[in-house]
Amino acid sequence: MFEKSSWIRLPRNVVVGHDVLDDAVEVVADVHLAGRPLVVTSPTPKEVAADGLVAQFEEAGHDPVVTVVEEATFSSVEQVLAAAEEADAGFLVGVGGGKAIDIAKMAADELGVGFVSVPTAASHDGIVSGRGSVPEGDTRHSVSAAPPIAVIADTGVLADAPWELTTAGCADIISNYTAVKDWRLANRLKNVTYSEYSAALAEMTAELLVDSAGSIKPGLEESAWMVVKALVSSGVAMSIAGSSRPASGAEHLFSHQLDRIAPGKALHGHQVGVGTILVEYLHTGENGDWTAVRDALDTLDAPTTADDLGITDEEVVEALTHAHEIRDRYTILGDGISEEAAIEAATRTDVI
Repeated sequence: MFEKSSWIRLPRNVVVGHDVLDDAVEVVADVHLAGRPLVVTSPTPKEVAADGLVAQFEEAGHDPVVTVVEEATFSSVEQVLAAAEEADAGFLVGVGGGKAIDIAKMAADELGVGFVSVPTAASHDGIVSGRGSVPEGDTRHSVSAAPPIAVIADTGVLADAPWELTTAGCADIISNYTAVKDWRLANRLKNVTYSEYSAALAEMTAELLVDSAGSIKPGLEESAWMVVKALVSSGVAMSIAGSSRPASGAEHLFSHQLDRIAPGKALHGHQVGVGTILVEYLHTGENGDWTAVRDALDTLDAPTTADDLGITDEEVVEALTHAHEIRDRYTILGDGISEEAAIEAATRTDVI
């Protein structure tokens, strides 16, 4: 008897393009969000986009409230929950990068209210996904939450964001290559649940950026359009899978381990990109596809070496040999690789 079932939660509206931030009130009305909006943002995105968004809501008679978060912490989630309760908020709007959006997403999920994602940088696929990432001490928690009901991605705002944030987003998407390989491996060896459709979507998204790397340039709205579409696809792949598996494998464990031993040295997406080079080598060997990954990252001006990340060769080796300790997720790293294997991967790929 067939008993399989699945519940996929996806955004209802994804609005991308030039000046679409001006349509925010209309987008909110279209998805039938009602009540007082609580706008969750951080200092720079507040000036870039949130203040204008608040003015729109005020003009439409929505009486918005704003709360500014400084860090992505569980304390910040509590701050937003308290602000929402005090304001009797009907829905939440996250405006910014990963920090504000993840915090608003988790708070909205806890409150059981709708959430709108308004990214100001194309730096990560969390703008659409049903997961939030919160560091705590030397650990990073991946928290399940409802995906946004609507996404409003203004390509003009995204194109004006610092270029390194966009390249970090590109690197994060390209890492789907190795994430899916790790997922397939876990399915074969550990019987981890696997979705062909989700995996195919994640891989296609990575291939889109690798093939288009040469046409993604700073300050171009067309480039912002291409990157944000890829981020949306990657986030949807995670929603279909019901986990972060399509977009997070050993390369993400490598990045999280770097956060432990060399905190604040580089952006998460850039660390993930270098991790993807290393993990692709571990999967496919010296003549494998790691060169295509490295060349695409290089074309995008994303880091490809330890020096580019501002870390030492020793830190790369330590992160790679201890990355498996981050979480209980089976990858090509298994229960850990030797220092010799890590050094070989890093030297053969010119990461160190």
